Amino acid sequence: MAFNYDKYLRVDKMPTLWCWGCGDGVILKSVIRAIDKMGWDMKDVCVVSGIGCSGRFSSYIDCNTVHTTHGRAIAYATGIKLANPKKHVIVVTGDGDGLAIGGNHTIHACRRNIDLNHILINNFIYGLTNSQTSPTTPQGMWTVTAQYGNIDPTFNACKLAFGAGATFISRETVLDPLKMEKVFIAGFKHKGYSFMETISNCHINLGRKNKMGEAVQNLKWIGEITMPKKKHQALPEEEQYAILPTGIMREHDNPEYCESYDKVIEAAQNNTKVKF
Repeated sequence: MAFNYDKYLRVDKMPTLWCWGCGDGVILKSVIRAIDKMGWDMKDVCVVSGIGCSGRFSSYIDCNTVHTTHGRAIAYATGIKLANPKKHVIVVTGDGDGLAIGGNHTIHACRRNIDLNHILINNFIYGLTNSQTSPTTPQGMWTVTAQYGNIDPTFNACKLAFGAGATFISRETVLDPLKMEKVFIAGFKHKGYSFMETISNCHINLGRKNKMGEAVQNLKWIGEITMPKKKHQALPEEEQYAILPTGIMREHDNPEYCESYDKVIEAAQNNTKVKF
């Protein structure tokens, strides 16, 4: 029996404005299937997005949604979660939205361990605003702001999340939607901040000037720069740098921020200090 995606979509907004072959639609479907398997009531789900191609998520999924300003999706989501700690808050950002102007918010959400599900879609470019260099654009690649080749070192999003203290960290690609769905389910189940990098293709703005003008070519390149975690760990150290491992990188428990904040409220009411 075919899965009923229409149940979870704003069908009046279809078809999407994403380019043909874009991986964002694949990610949206995986998110929907994960929500369905979690058994969540869509009235209890809030999707927060910023600006960029990823920002359109909040237009297409039929639940409580907030389309925020550039780089501020995590800040909005933090307020929403603190005010509604029993709701399921999913934040969708791009690599620019979540690591450049919004990088500071991402860092502090990681260290606070607030129970947000952060899906960071990494397509290695500012796609919506026509091909500027993003924090994850590989060195040497052409962009409109680096027409002789990008000289900036490539940002490793998951390593940032490690350093900032995120308690759930994963990376998957649009090449395997079923693995992506399983990772989303694991992240949704996790009590605390779930950082889920999801690598997608942008053959229109990244690919056309970098010999990957078709979706299949861009996807093939993604397959060449990624590898399951176990295989990656078996590589010589000097070869690991150029390949991004996929799978769940970290999963452990720490005090969750909303629950800790409840202790602050209790301490204030009793005029005592917070005990952890």
